[in-house]
Amino acid sequence: MRLAIFASGRGSNFGALLRAKADGKLPAAEFVALVSDKETASALGIARENNIVAIHVSPKNFPTREAYEAEILKQLEPLKIEGICLAGYMRLVGKILLDAFPYRILNIHPALLPSFPGAHAHRDTLTYGAKISGCTVHFVDAGVDTGPIILQRSVPVLDDDTEDSLAARILIQEHQAYPEAVDLFTRNLLRVEGRRVIR
Repeated sequence: MRLAIFASGRGSNFGALLRAKADGKLPAAEFVALVSDKETASALGIARENNIVAIHVSPKNFPTREAYEAEILKQLEPLKIEGICLAGYMRLVGKILLDAFPYRILNIHPALLPSFPGAHAHRDTLTYGAKISGCTVHFVDAGVDTGPIILQRSVPVLDDDTEDSLAARILIQEHQAYPEAVDLFTRNLLRVEGRRVIR
């Protein structure tokens, strides 16, 4: 399955997916393109180093999200992309992309959804006093981290945790969970029934 990765920053999960592919753990996945909304994103450099098409589209150059996403689709079309993996992509996905890839956009979130959605999951987890956190791989829908859950990994929250220490332990699990979910997805082993993902 031909996949595009969307990332806004360092590309940590992108790198984990590439390592999993190199280790033979993603036999049905082909990473074709990396799309970023940030020209300085390290993920673009990772793509170029691995001979993956690197695409930067700045949302500042478009009047609406629809126009921005239409340009992304235009650039992806000749690459025959079949699915998208969000890997630290810090923008909400809109109707244009959702309609083009129904239940074919995956995201990884650093909390156990439906708890603590949004951009500040670690801070919110610690503020709330949760005892367990983790990560969630889910299909993307029109909400904020509300799509059907594919799989989750848990991590205990320690009394002396900071946002950074909790994030570091969760990231280890992210790097295992995301390749596992992408493998199931690319081998067509997932089906969505209502809010449930069956495998």
